[in-house]
Amino acid sequence: MKSPGKRASSVAVIDIGSNSVRLVVYQSMTRSLITIFNEKALCGLGREVQTTGLLAPDAVKKALTSLRRFRALCKVMKVGRVHAIATAACRDASNGPDFIARAERICGVQIQILSGSREARLSALGVISGVHKPDGVVGDLGGGSLELTDVRGSRVGKGVTLPLGSLALQDLSHKSLKRAERIVKTELSEAPQLRAARGRSFYAVGGTWRALARIHIIQSGYPLRVMHGYSIPAAGALDFARRLRRLAAANMLANIEVVADARRPLLAYAALVLENIIRAAKPKMIVFSTFGVREGLLYEKLPASERSRDGFICAARDLNELLSRSSRHAQELIEWTDRLVRVIKLRENEDDRRLRHAACLLSDIGWRVHPDYRGEQTLNLITHGNFGAISHPDRAFVALSVFYRYAGLSEQNEPPMAIQELVSPPMLERARVLGAAFRVAHLISAARPGVLPATHFRTSGRKLMLVFEHRLVDLVADRVGSRFKQLARLVGRSGSIVRH
Repeated sequence: MKSPGKRASSVAVIDIGSNSVRLVVYQSMTRSLITIFNEKALCGLGREVQTTGLLAPDAVKKALTSLRRFRALCKVMKVGRVHAIATAACRDASNGPDFIARAERICGVQIQILSGSREARLSALGVISGVHKPDGVVGDLGGGSLELTDVRGSRVGKGVTLPLGSLALQDLSHKSLKRAERIVKTELSEAPQLRAARGRSFYAVGGTWRALARIHIIQSGYPLRVMHGYSIPAAGALDFARRLRRLAAANMLANIEVVADARRPLLAYAALVLENIIRAAKPKMIVFSTFGVREGLLYEKLPASERSRDGFICAARDLNELLSRSSRHAQELIEWTDRLVRVIKLRENEDDRRLRHAACLLSDIGWRVHPDYRGEQTLNLITHGNFGAISHPDRAFVALSVFYRYAGLSEQNEPPMAIQELVSPPMLERARVLGAAFRVAHLISAARPGVLPATHFRTSGRKLMLVFEHRLVDLVADRVGSRFKQLARLVGRSGSIVRH
């Protein structure tokens, strides 16, 4: 992984939306995007487009001012390549072309005005890049429109664009939630994509829906403040959306401090759209995604071989190269645990193996931290890491595995119960086994390459043996033996060390 100081390969996206204008700078064009700068301005370009057909003059002024700053920031940061896109407000407003021409002169790049179908596709590609094997319907709620697209793995279905963005609804309904609901029901009744969502996931994309997720996380006391991958059973999301509407009717949303002032009036419209989508589509889960059009745009530009890579494994490899003592040792640890799994006949499916490999890559990232805090710090780093292609339970599993590697398995050093409760009991037990294996492997090798390949596993009845090749017998010690016996007990065996 290249150091953050090298900006030659960096790439930026300027996203001119109906509500916000945003600049996001990524370290490089890779499968696992690393954000090094992110700033938005809530300009409200689309707040009057439905009724007047125009971008509001004050919103235009604010957006152009923001774009001047964004262009200056790109120069200061020496961004390698800048892409610029515009969505519903600019494509629908009669003065949109004039605004875009002025914006292009400021930005110094061509601005791509996305059609509705193009915006839907890019949003779906964003979810594909940020969710492991997605299966459901992507809904991207912006200020001016709602895009709905079916996704199955890496396949993108035909998308549809509806004028149900939060600002558009507020404008069309003249700020009446009753009128807005009639509009929503009429538009959604003609969207065939919703019928395909039954019993599957609905992926909610867009800033105002993320604001709803933030409120839900805080109100429910959920332990992770990570928007991406946060999921709610559809029934619970429906109750939450109804409750927000009641609060809006009672004018009780104005003081929600965790949401920006300019977004608060839009929460009720976002909740209204979500409520009616759940009623019409009957999905199983609502999954919030911070990956959307911008990430989809860059994902689309990657070579096919790069797009096919596992996003979370790529992120884990990047962190391994940046923070671990030896990236090669991590690969040897993957192969060492592969052998252990085969010998003890531990049942693993493809997803289990994927998470184990990721945990191996991250097992040494805390070595610079004070020994008393390595478990705690790595747990926080992994559970709150800014990466995609992993669910919250899977984050917790990987984090717990590495926590146990550092903190040990005694009852005095248990991780927070709230994190343990994110995983199932079998996953928690598997994390303990993996953490115990890491404790053995890192003690033997001191995280240096070339050691683990010279150790092997054997079984005899219920006995598990760790065999050291002759050249490494001096590495055998009582501490190694006690840790290996602990690992063996966790898998229902007795353990012993053998010198070959």
